[in-house]
Amino acid sequence: MKKNTFTLLLFLVIGLLIGTILSELLAPVRALAFLTKSAEIMWHPKADFQVIRYDFYIMVKLNLISIFGLIAAFWFYRKL
Repeated sequence: MKKNTFTLLLFLVIGLLIGTILSELLAPVRALAFLTKSAEIMWHPKADFQVIRYDFYIMVKLNLISIFGLIAAFWFYRKL
């Protein structure tokens, strides 16, 4: 498999998704509450140029399990 930026981004997004799914599955377990507590990062750029108007809303919920997913995805990418 060819290593490039798109492949790295794909791996990171998949790792983030897997980490988020795992944290949602483990949320009811009280002993793991410190791993599943999320911090939200939001970005809301918008502009109106009279001809073109755009409005984006991007939100990322990070917790320790999703960060571990990102680290694991980067590790798998390096092993390719």
